[in-house]
Amino acid sequence: MSEVLTKVLPARRESEHAPHARCGCPHYSRKCKLRAPCCGGLFTCRFCHDATQPHTMNRHAVKSIVCIICDHEQSPGPACVDCETRFGTYFCAVCNLYDDDVKKEQFHCEKCGICRVGGRDNFFHCDTCGACYSTELRNNHVCVPNSMQQDCPICCEFLFDSLEAPQVLRCGHTIHRKCLESYFAHGGYTCPTCNASVCDMRAAWTVLDEEILLTPMPEELGRKKVEVLCNDCHVVSMPHYHALGHKCNDCGSYNTRRI
Repeated sequence: MSEVLTKVLPARRESEHAPHARCGCPHYSRKCKLRAPCCGGLFTCRFCHDATQPHTMNRHAVKSIVCIICDHEQSPGPACVDCETRFGTYFCAVCNLYDDDVKKEQFHCEKCGICRVGGRDNFFHCDTCGACYSTELRNNHVCVPNSMQQDCPICCEFLFDSLEAPQVLRCGHTIHRKCLESYFAHGGYTCPTCNASVCDMRAAWTVLDEEILLTPMPEELGRKKVEVLCNDCHVVSMPHYHALGHKCNDCGSYNTRRI
């Protein structure tokens, strides 16, 4: 699978799970609850809210929190003003994010407007793509404007807010890593968004070359040429017709479509 994918995006946002938390919820280890600005309910985190309500909670709009230790309600802050309990080892005053599990290496990205995980030094914000990418992708990826501000082409969940790890493809489009693996398992090999090959297909094209040589077409069809557009290099060419596929005269790809 590693040859199929490019280097990964920041695998997750601040939504990493903390299943063994002493206080908090399955999503975060923390010692406070948030007063939802939308419905007024108390929830340990916005994910807990969104899972039980018909609307979503704006993390930035939270104005009140309740200490789990002493039940004192107060404005968001790093520690309880009454019992001095620290709500979370990591605290972001912008996102109202509290978490004791600092192994996630949380950091706030001002351009993304949210907290991310994985360590600030390991990621950079791509202004064109509109998201934080691994530093390994700096000057080493195809930029697609607002690539993360899209729905996953497989499951249609909004990628930027998703809990699932995203993956950037060679063409620059993004998709859930889990969805991509399922897509491969069902025989897919092209980007669901633009149809470009998501991996080096030269070995497969060589096999197809050999199969075509061993499968001659009837003479009247063998002389026929068809106009095709290559999904990989985007060049229009006129290869000979063959039932098994039409090879791009420019790059040699069989990832073509008739036009």
